[in-house]
Amino acid sequence: MPGLLRGVARTAVVAGTATAVSNRVSRRQQGRWAQQEDQQAAPQQAPAAAPPPAPQPDMSSKIDQLKQLGELKAQGVLTEAEFEEQKRRILES
Repeated sequence: MPGLLRGVARTAVVAGTATAVSNRVSRRQQGRWAQQEDQQAAPQQAPAAAPPPAPQPDMSSKIDQLKQLGELKAQGVLTEAEFEEQKRRILES
């Protein structure tokens, strides 16, 4: 039973990480498309002001993921090595 629970927990962590990465890629691509549209429209308009600063990464979702990881580790579902690897992945994204 613990092996099954560990597998389910690992799947949940991986799925959450994949969702976060997918969302980040989508936002980045939308930003690129918006820049391309702005560049195509720029010759028709007067020079624009400096672009606004890039939005800060969604830290609340990272914090939630880290809390979930901590709970899984505390329950014994994740080993120390698995916990550290997943934590590294979340913080690097």
